[in-house]
Amino acid sequence: MSYKHVAITGPPGVGKTTLVQKIVKILQDAGLPCSGFYTQEVRQGGKRIGFDVVTLDGKTGILSRVKSQDGNRRECRVGQYVVDVPAFESLALPLLRTQTSSPQILVLDEIGKMEMFSQGFVTNVQRILAQPGTTVLATIPIPKGKPIPLVEQIRNNKNVFLVNLSKANRDDEDLKEEIVKTLKSSLGK
Repeated sequence: MSYKHVAITGPPGVGKTTLVQKIVKILQDAGLPCSGFYTQEVRQGGKRIGFDVVTLDGKTGILSRVKSQDGNRRECRVGQYVVDVPAFESLALPLLRTQTSSPQILVLDEIGKMEMFSQGFVTNVQRILAQPGTTVLATIPIPKGKPIPLVEQIRNNKNVFLVNLSKANRDDEDLKEEIVKTLKSSLGK
């Protein structure tokens, strides 16, 4: 079966972002157009204090930070993190809205609980998954707790090659090659 998109899932810390970065390098070295973003841990004094969004063209912005409870019930929180929705949207939404006449690969690392606070992000990802032209390389969390509707849509989409990453297969060169081959094929390369 040929797939249009690739979604990598697995437990936190297994190497989803690292694999995405390796795949993007291979694709870019082959001259294939890639845009999008990945998430990056932010550490201070050896402790994780949040996450940043880093675009493939090098722009960085805040996704979330650890904040003390201040009684503000309007905050968008995931566990101990407060999501900075405006900062996230200022980087992510322009990437999702950009239309090109030539096929491209859109990297979305990650599609998870924090990103769901942006309705614009959700709507644009759904639109992109349904339209021809753009191929998505995404990471999604493993199911845990309450399902995330967009993540479940991706997980159950017949056009998505779902890769379950684990410590046992994360360094598997054949798996990396299969992902790259799927993405190239989706672009007609």
